[in-house]
Amino acid sequence: MKIIGIITAMEEEFEEIANIMSEVKEKEISKLTFITGKINTKSVVLVKSGIGKVNAARVAQIMIDNFHIETIINVGSAGALNPLLNIGDIVIGEKLIQHDFDITAFGHDKGYITGVGDYISSDSQLIEKIKNSINNIANEEYKIKVGIIASGDIFCTAVEMKDKIYAKFNADCVEMEGAAIAQVCYLDKIPFIIIRSISDSPNGKNAIVFDEFVKLAAKRCADILLEFLK
Repeated sequence: MKIIGIITAMEEEFEEIANIMSEVKEKEISKLTFITGKINTKSVVLVKSGIGKVNAARVAQIMIDNFHIETIINVGSAGALNPLLNIGDIVIGEKLIQHDFDITAFGHDKGYITGVGDYISSDSQLIEKIKNSINNIANEEYKIKVGIIASGDIFCTAVEMKDKIYAKFNADCVEMEGAAIAQVCYLDKIPFIIIRSISDSPNGKNAIVFDEFVKLAAKRCADILLEFLK
C-alpha cells in the first residue's frame, strides 16, 4: 500500500499534524519515531527530523527505505526574503536551492551540486493541488506564493545575509531543511512538495518574531494538510 510521507523539523509542527491523524501507530527506526495513521482517508507516515539539512536528508532517506512512499510533503516555517511576504503567508516551493552549498572554486555557481544541478523543481501536479487546497481555506487571510525556497544550515538573522540570499537566488523565503529533502527525493525519483508558512519577517528581528509566530505557522500547515489530503 502506498503511503504519503510527512516530514517536519520542529515539535510544534509535528504536534499539530499528529493531532489531526487517526488510527495512529508508532514505529521506532534508527532512534526516530515514525507515526503511521490516516489524515481523513489517506494513509500517512509522520516524522520529526530535527533542524538542519543533514537531519532532514537522513530522515527522508530512512522514510523512503522503510515505507512504500508515494509522495513526500515537507511542511514548516520559514523567514521571508521577498519584501511582499508577511507573517502567516504561505510559500509553495516550485524550486528549491541550497544557498550555502559552495563549489565555486571549481567554476560552478553557488548552490550548484554535482549530479543534481542548482534549483530542484517540485512536482508540478502537487503544486497545483496544494495551491487549490490553500485557496479553499485561505479566505484572503494570507497570501499564497508559488516560488523559490532557499535552504541552508544557518538561522538567518542578519539583514545583510538575507538580502544577499534574496539577490543571488531570487528566493522568496529561507529555512534549513527543504532543499535537502528535495535533493533526496530527486535522487530517489520520489515526487515531493515543500510548503512553508512565514513565521518571521526580513527586518532583522527573527529570533523574537519566530518564537512568537512559529505556532501559528505550524497550525496553518496542519490546516493545509487536512484540506489537501481529502
